[in-house]
Amino acid sequence: MANTLVMILAVALYLFSGAIFSLRLFRAGAGTRPAKKLGLIPGFSALLLHGWLLYESLHTLQGVNFSFFNAVSFAAWVIALLYLLAALSKPVESLGVVLLPIAALTLLLDYFFPGIRLLPPHTDWELRAHVISSILAYSVLAMAAVQAVLLAIQDRHLRKHHPGGFIRALPPLQTMEGLMFEMILIGFVLLTIALISGFIFLDDMFAQHLVHKTLLSIFAWLCFAILLWGRYRFGWRGRTAIRWTLTGFVVLALAYFGSKAVVELILKR
Repeated sequence: MANTLVMILAVALYLFSGAIFSLRLFRAGAGTRPAKKLGLIPGFSALLLHGWLLYESLHTLQGVNFSFFNAVSFAAWVIALLYLLAALSKPVESLGVVLLPIAALTLLLDYFFPGIRLLPPHTDWELRAHVISSILAYSVLAMAAVQAVLLAIQDRHLRKHHPGGFIRALPPLQTMEGLMFEMILIGFVLLTIALISGFIFLDDMFAQHLVHKTLLSIFAWLCFAILLWGRYRFGWRGRTAIRWTLTGFVVLALAYFGSKAVVELILKR
């Protein structure tokens, strides 16, 4: 019962925080625009409650429960944490309109569709480090993907000379693009660490149950590597950068959660 109330409160706080950031976007320049801290305080409060619920569901006497919706909820928690920390000093509030409701949704899914997928209680620290770096890489690159979508919307409106609505509240196109590439670079470094640690510490990254994840992760890594090289060498930006970013993220999402969803939710293994 206590967990249910905490979950409901966390969901409500996430949605309230997202609504405040939405109002800040759509009322840019208006005198009734809510203060930034009015969105940050409930966001961080929801984050604390979400973290407590995750601790309760992840840690069991038999080991760490890393079932599909647990893993998705954990990734959403990390994304929300990174977003809220970034929002303290960077103009990334617009991401909260998407990221915070998604975090609330993952809480609901984890609550209504619990599962069991245990990691042994004495899992080596190397494997834990590999899992954590993988989740961090996915989280940062997920933020970059959302930023790419907002950038695409902004670019389309500006090309059609319709910079109305919330588009006027977004930072300048160049600033938005710069933030996206900062996220991509950080995520790329983390993804590199995740892949290297996997090849060093896991017995066989090309074992039957891992080969699809490995190949898709490498392909995603190549997408981001090519994008960063193109940015450095040829100054890639705009639609080219958006396409490479979204392609890389979709492939990475399939690598991290696609096969896990098939095995646990469809095949019931």
